[in-house]
Amino acid sequence: MPEQALYLKWRPTTFEDVVGQEHITRTLRNALKTQRVRHAYLFSGPRGTGKTTSARLLAKALNCLHPDPDVRPCNECSACVAVNEGRFLDLIEIDAATHTGVDDVRDLRDKIAFAPGEGTYKVYIIDEVHRFTGNAFDALLKTLEEPPDHAVFVLATTEIDKVPATIKSRCLQFEFRRFTVREVADRLDKIISAEGLKAERAALEMIARQGTGSMRDSISLLDQIVTDPEALITASLVQHVLGTANLI
Repeated sequence: MPEQALYLKWRPTTFEDVVGQEHITRTLRNALKTQRVRHAYLFSGPRGTGKTTSARLLAKALNCLHPDPDVRPCNECSACVAVNEGRFLDLIEIDAATHTGVDDVRDLRDKIAFAPGEGTYKVYIIDEVHRFTGNAFDALLKTLEEPPDHAVFVLATTEIDKVPATIKSRCLQFEFRRFTVREVADRLDKIISAEGLKAERAALEMIARQGTGSMRDSISLLDQIVTDPEALITASLVQHVLGTANLI
């Protein structure tokens, strides 16, 4: 079996693992604790800042079977394990880049009325929602206006300006920010240590700068650089592999 990419292997599995977006994770956890979960959320921000990951964490926490809300998601109950393994039937992920039409949304509306098959909530994550056509947005609006109690929508976009105001007004909005060089370098350092690798701090900071605030892109760059697990990752090696000028 091919080895899993680092950015997939190190995707956060709990809210504590999410770095740099505390203003969002704190609000989501408080909503779970007080059982004041909204039926629709809109996550916006640059790519690789944790929008889809946070959406999956929310879906997992909503369906987690652990009795203590502070512990959700526990990653141990059957629902959490199913989500982690990508086989949870009540988590539906839709890529709006390939499902842009009104028929796709109508199909979603037809199925949403059915009760959850495994969990407490059906969670619909619509990635790159700004790619929807005008008619598709109109159809989605009707669903957001009168959603069933068991449905939660999480819309994610890198281009918030392209999302109609009518959709925005029916969602609780969260803006994800780019990560700082230090936040990315600290995360890379943690991955390096756990993987049994060795790297100079300057090299990790160079990768972080090249990743331009995207955690996913930065981890992917690290994966690209690790050709020999025994070799020390130096700043000069990073420059050579990435073909960059001196960024320190």
